[in-house]
Amino acid sequence: MAELTALESLLEMGFPKGRAEKALALTGNQGIEAAMDWLMEHEDDPDVDEPLATPLGHILGREPTPTEQGSGSAVGESKPILTEEERQEQTKRMLELVAQKQREREEREEREALERERQRRRQGQELSAARQRLQEDEMRRAAEERRKEKAEELAARQRVREKIERDKAERAKKYGGHVGSQPCPPTTEPGPVPSSPSKEPPTKREYDQCRIQVRLPDGSSLTQTFRAREQLAAVRLYVELHRGEELGGGQDPVQLLSGFPRRAFSEADMERPLQELGLVPSAVLIVAKKCPG
Repeated sequence: MAELTALESLLEMGFPKGRAEKALALTGNQGIEAAMDWLMEHEDDPDVDEPLATPLGHILGREPTPTEQGSGSAVGESKPILTEEERQEQTKRMLELVAQKQREREEREEREALERERQRRRQGQELSAARQRLQEDEMRRAAEERRKEKAEELAARQRVREKIERDKAERAKKYGGHVGSQPCPPTTEPGPVPSSPSKEPPTKREYDQCRIQVRLPDGSSLTQTFRAREQLAAVRLYVELHRGEELGGGQDPVQLLSGFPRRAFSEADMERPLQELGLVPSAVLIVAKKCPG
């Protein structure tokens, strides 16, 4: 019985003939261990059982014939003969080698599986971190938008206040400059007129000063002296300048009412002098409450 060739050893270990021949050919017929490495590595390839397109070298799995060996080979030369025990021992070694290769492959696959799991966890952590960064970026953008809107709102309020101040300044300039800023001198009433012997009716007293008390919606009041010839608009301007923010000071002119008789002064009345409106020498005016909404 001749010594087992590499092809026969592979067939003894249960490898298909086509795969064994292909493994030997693709590894350059470098021995059974190299062929086994190739078979273990490529056993799951879809084309592992496809034959090679062209033969590589001599016929795989046996030694070249004398013709294939050429002139340097002796015809009839034979190999040492193995006993049955030696053959079984060689097959046993081959099977142990296959088992070792299988264990090495399983260990390699286990390491690769662990590495894939680590990569999967790392990718999951990176994805979670990226999602968290995205949420933080969205929160920062939302906060920035709120800050921007707040700044725009404050700027708009500032523009409104500046416009109100300009309007007040223009009305103050139109109706006598610093109305109400300086108290008017106390009224000097003329002394009693002696009655004439003929007992003529007393002359109607003329007043050039007017003391106005304005009652605000919160129950407080403002008191100021004006000239009798000043327009009612001067009183309204004084109230707007002194009523305070908590009383709604701001954009719209106040509405003035007389207490008795009850009368609501119109915009046309604002251009009329106080003495023409019957508010001399003193009067009490009421600031009308604004309707809600």
